[in-house]
Amino acid sequence: MQERKIISLLPAATEIICALGLENQLVGRSHECDYPSTVKNLPVCSSAKFLPGSSSSEIDRQVREILSESLSIYTIDKELLRSIAPDIIITQAQCEVCAVSLKDVELSLSNLLEKDCQVISLQPQGLSDIYSDIEKLANQLGVATTGAYLLELFEERINIIHHKLKFITEKPKVACIEWLSPLMIAGNWTPEIIEIAGGVPVLTEKGTHSAYVSFEEIQKEDPDIIVLMPCGFPVDRTLQEISIMLELPGWSALRAVQQNRIYITDGNQYFNRSGPRITDSIEIMAEIINQKQFFFGYEGEGWIRFNN
Repeated sequence: MQERKIISLLPAATEIICALGLENQLVGRSHECDYPSTVKNLPVCSSAKFLPGSSSSEIDRQVREILSESLSIYTIDKELLRSIAPDIIITQAQCEVCAVSLKDVELSLSNLLEKDCQVISLQPQGLSDIYSDIEKLANQLGVATTGAYLLELFEERINIIHHKLKFITEKPKVACIEWLSPLMIAGNWTPEIIEIAGGVPVLTEKGTHSAYVSFEEIQKEDPDIIVLMPCGFPVDRTLQEISIMLELPGWSALRAVQQNRIYITDGNQYFNRSGPRITDSIEIMAEIINQKQFFFGYEGEGWIRFNN
């Protein structure tokens, strides 16, 4: 198998590369790539222009301001790229806000390297796209057999969920909130995750980008379950801003609140990463929606129930 120098500027791609057994070929990562933990030792090739640790509303304001000036919200270390001289850079064209984009990479590479560098861009919109990306990378990097084996394992895990839910007819309405201020409902592959796990997604459509919603729309839908999964936020970070939700007029009257079915998931490690652990995310959602049927062991780390 040909050895290549790979830089991944997308956390999901980093996870895919490692799951395919190619971590030894990684020579650089983005500032967000943190799994598996061993990749943290790699050179960091990017940074965010907005201030880390800012509130949800402040991050949204900064991002809007940067994008309004037709600028990228990420900076790529060109000198580091030049010194590493990668053979492959993996990035994405799915969201300019979520991670370093294809446009950012193309601009940075212009007349930078003295050799050809292949740029692989991922653009998943749904679950099938995520699994196709894993297959695509496996084929391009010469480990097609490993990729096929991984996908078989994922299919088996999903089939277990399908089998256990075969005779369960009750399907609760589920709202997954991807950003707290302003409110956003998770789109793309999240509606499919909810459906596989035995729920009915509300205020969203599969394969479409996450959308802003008003609290009045959530009140009108009055979901049975509300899952908070802010993009990039671990559970404790979301808990720091939970008051945003608690102080909404009418929050306590929601069916999900009344029935104690408010959950917080790790929106950094799961759900928002379009890599191998999207299957873990499906299992987490199954645990949340149908707790009597499923116990995969994620509670306490991957998700918690929030008691008002």
